Amino acid sequence: MNSIFLTLIIATMRMPLKYLLFLVLSVCFSFSTNAQSINMPKERLIALTPEWKGERFDDGRPKVAMDIVERMKAISLEQVWSVLRNHGYMNQFAGEWKMIHEGQVMSGRALTAQYMPKRVAVREVLEKEGETEGRSGDMVNWPIGELVEGDLYVADSYGKVNEGPIIGDNLGVSIYAKSKNGVVFNGGLRDLEGLEDIEGFNAFVKSWHPSYQMQMMLTGINVPIIIGEATVMPGDVVLAKREGVIFIPPHLAEEVVLKGEFIALKDEFGHLCLREQRYTSGEIDGAWKEEIKKDFLKWLDANPSKIRMSKAQLDDFFKQRTW
Repeated sequence: MNSIFLTLIIATMRMPLKYLLFLVLSVCFSFSTNAQSINMPKERLIALTPEWKGERFDDGRPKVAMDIVERMKAISLEQVWSVLRNHGYMNQFAGEWKMIHEGQVMSGRALTAQYMPKRVAVREVLEKEGETEGRSGDMVNWPIGELVEGDLYVADSYGKVNEGPIIGDNLGVSIYAKSKNGVVFNGGLRDLEGLEDIEGFNAFVKSWHPSYQMQMMLTGINVPIIIGEATVMPGDVVLAKREGVIFIPPHLAEEVVLKGEFIALKDEFGHLCLREQRYTSGEIDGAWKEEIKKDFLKWLDANPSKIRMSKAQLDDFFKQRTW
């Protein structure tokens, strides 16, 4: 290999200056062209999510365990919001949605997409780059091609409804087949009746419209985006419920679940005590005295099926509690 490099160096030394300059520019252009992608570079995504110390996808997204993602569905938005707020994350909730199935909760790891109004020259460049990368079909297909099971497709299509839907029922089928999940779109959606028939699929959108996307372009996949008043990062754990959607930084997901599950157990026991008039509302709402704590621990021992966290996690949690 060294002899090959030596031969190339000697050859370039013998080249006329104009040919040498042309070669240098060609190589530079090649590197700059190959470096362009509609995806955020992996190294950049890692740099922007420094708190996450766990496993990552090949694209750099934090890979929160699916057990945590699934257990998130049982946590209330209020409990999630409280934990995030205590850590200084004040801009993670977005409300005012229309959805296909109001009672169907979604959770998943965010795969993000950014759409913007079409600018002819920019879209042409992006399409050529996509062709070079081997992407097929219209731009609206590109994020779908990167979905894996457990992802939740989150797109900012800048609230566009008329001539704004970026998917219909055909792409909805593809999305669910790849992710086993649905979508959160800051924009419109079409083919409501067809999407309703996709078992397991749900969508949180701004409205419905029979048109399809026009005068739009995809400018980024797995980049930071804005959804309502929330900043969304690729790999965030998304929790979508009837009240709204909240985006949880990956490094806080397990804490959110453990605290939420513990509070749910504490609330269930408290409600039981109030129904049985074992304790007063003031005693249950305030700091628990030792007698209530002991009764709660006995109740947990008698109802192990209600506890989703491990025994070690529960013991560790008790050590941190101030009640």
